Amino acid sequence: MSDETLDNHGRGSAAWHWPSVHPEGRKFGAIVGGVAIIAGIAGLGFVAWPLAGLTVFVLAFFRDPVRVVPQGAELILAPADGLVTLIQRCAPPRELTMDDGSGTAALAPTVVTRVSIFMSVFDVHINRAAIGGTVRRVIYIPGKFLNADLDKASEENERQHILVDNGAGLLVGFTQIAGLVARRIVPFVKPGDIIAAGQRVGLIRFGSRVDVYLPEGADSLVLLGQKVVAGETVLAEVGRSLTREGLAQ
Repeated sequence: MSDETLDNHGRGSAAWHWPSVHPEGRKFGAIVGGVAIIAGIAGLGFVAWPLAGLTVFVLAFFRDPVRVVPQGAELILAPADGLVTLIQRCAPPRELTMDDGSGTAALAPTVVTRVSIFMSVFDVHINRAAIGGTVRRVIYIPGKFLNADLDKASEENERQHILVDNGAGLLVGFTQIAGLVARRIVPFVKPGDIIAAGQRVGLIRFGSRVDVYLPEGADSLVLLGQKVVAGETVLAEVGRSLTREGLAQ
């Protein structure tokens, strides 16, 4: 189904498939699986079986399913799978607003809506672009490994900022934040790259969070406590402001 056009009138075809495993995870699965096989051959079943289970978990963690990406220049998509744990008004990080000397645009240093998506170890950890355009900034910042669910993780944890410019005046910044278990943020893009909305831009190993800074005038279309899907869930629509309520049940 990759690169096939589908619509809300039934055009295209869809069927369930086993998700592929991202190359970043294949090497880890191979290492753990190899040790499990060696332990099994050596008759160490009490070691081999847990390692076999760990191999399955590692491969599942790095799964990379195909996503159907909604098309529209006004749409801002979820960059991560997970639970919306924070929706609040705040200023973007300094790294996304300061003049970096490159002459390219930056986010305005004004208060905007930030949507935080928490990824548990059971979520897909491939992150995708919220909009299409040119990658203006990829800024890595070393830091702590606090619980990614905490608000202060946005400023204290190891993190990586990405800023994308669609070339028509829309800039969206989002931040990959490492958590308690996560120990590495892996980028797939660099400044100057031209990417499509929903394109894979990186991953964070083993539990983490992604913050998205919505442009002024674009309210969140998702609710606190909602599960979102990277590259598929529409987080916001430029020029659309509204109040939406939900009922937990």
